[in-house]
Amino acid sequence: MKELFEAHYTFAAKLVASITGDLGRAEELTVEAFLRWERSGGNHPEPRAWLCRAAIRLALDEMGRRQRAGRRASWLRDLWRPAPTPAELHELLDRRRRVTAVLARLKARDAELLLLRADGVSYEEIAVALRLNQASVGQMLARAQERFRKEYVKRYGTDE
Repeated sequence: MKELFEAHYTFAAKLVASITGDLGRAEELTVEAFLRWERSGGNHPEPRAWLCRAAIRLALDEMGRRQRAGRRASWLRDLWRPAPTPAELHELLDRRRRVTAVLARLKARDAELLLLRADGVSYEEIAVALRLNQASVGQMLARAQERFRKEYVKRYGTDE
């Protein structure tokens, strides 16, 4: 077992670390793979392949556990987050109404630019979607933002 460990541990640990992104945890999972090899009787014609496969499965299981734990934590945060008050809901709806009204007053191209960027679309993707030169997207977006701000101030008196 010692020779097998010395021959394959480093390779398997690096492989697991590339999946988990955590060298310490990868080392623990790799040791677990070797323990499983020993419990299985260690009777496989390709021990390196068996160990690597076991280590990868352990790493993938670990990643699944992390994702589930993250979803649970998110769900619990949402569960304990206080519900918005009627006043907060009214304010949110009023802001949405104002933004929608201002966007409706802008040129269609400006509104499209602002909406795409607000959705996290990259400059390159905006250029493709709106058939623009990618180099001009930033400047066009800045101008659209300024026109939006001016229209908002004109209609509502402040640019909050």
